[in-house]
Amino acid sequence: MKLLLTCGGTAGHVYPAVALARVFQRHYQDCQVLFVGADGGMELKLVAQEGYPIATVTISNFRRSLSPKQWGHNLKSAWNVVHSRRQAAGILKDFSPDLVVGTGGYASFPAVRQAARMGIPTAIHESNASPGLTTRTLAKYVDLVMVGFEEAVKSYEDPSKVKVTGTPVRPDFFALTRQQARAKLGLTDDRPVVLSFWGSLGASVMNREMLDFMACWREEDMPFHHIHGAGRDYETMRQALSGRGLEPKDFDLRQYIYDMPTVMAAADLVLCRAGASTLSELTATGKPAILVPSPNVTANHQFKNAKVLSDRGGALLVEEKDCSGQKLYGMVQDLLADGAGRDRMSQAQLSLAVPTAAEDIYQALMKRMGH
Repeated sequence: MKLLLTCGGTAGHVYPAVALARVFQRHYQDCQVLFVGADGGMELKLVAQEGYPIATVTISNFRRSLSPKQWGHNLKSAWNVVHSRRQAAGILKDFSPDLVVGTGGYASFPAVRQAARMGIPTAIHESNASPGLTTRTLAKYVDLVMVGFEEAVKSYEDPSKVKVTGTPVRPDFFALTRQQARAKLGLTDDRPVVLSFWGSLGASVMNREMLDFMACWREEDMPFHHIHGAGRDYETMRQALSGRGLEPKDFDLRQYIYDMPTVMAAADLVLCRAGASTLSELTATGKPAILVPSPNVTANHQFKNAKVLSDRGGALLVEEKDCSGQKLYGMVQDLLADGAGRDRMSQAQLSLAVPTAAEDIYQALMKRMGH
């Protein structure tokens, strides 16, 4: 079995593909896996860290602005569509996959579209409640469309081609108990752990609010362990916190949280955006959360994702426009003081989980391929 997985742009597109790679390799010990991403994309580092090879195509997004600068960008993107088609054809010819699966991001378009042209079995998976442009465009060409949310089905022209599977989560998220994870992180006292991150690339608005959050935390003598993923704002945040009298030994500030399964297992409460992959990890592990959906996404899909969890009682939803560091800190303190409330949130999260998503996707793909 040769499996080609294509994705890019954010960790939320990459890690579901990694989960699929793992389940295929469990069923086929000699399964060869190749990822395809975009030149310069963060997927290059993430996929390599998971131990898989990755090929690249030259692809860029289109922007809606009519400014001369954006016109130039869009002309380059149009050329890249043509160029990436040739690159994808070469990759497919060399690797000769039995199956091609795209898990989102514009980087996934060339390989999936070209594979469909070449008659190779193809499928896409859309994690969000409101599907992105790439998966909606590819839906008419592929053999199977899989979605993480029931709400997404109506967005496709041919619902008979769509299967609700949930979003796959890497098996690493189920490997450690809370106590084992705390020990692995070197936490020796009994203070709770709060984890915060605002997407794999970070978010400047929310990182600025976290400066005030951490100032409150310091003023109250650091009543919990705090692990924060700052993304691209790491150096700016580090310097700003130092200017406020916080030293590196006082907090766990990271550019990117590469050991997310361990950190999430240790966490008592999570503050984050509402990308579908992250929400699948929260529900799979039963972690209470405060969700601040990104307002800068297509069709406001993160708000729709978050509302599914908040309506079921697994998370609190706060819109970015209503957010402040002080407000978030107060919410965290209230939740940490309410163990019974967090237990109810945890049970609500677990009720939304689809722990068999990766296996369900594998079985759906095998059935469609006639295996």
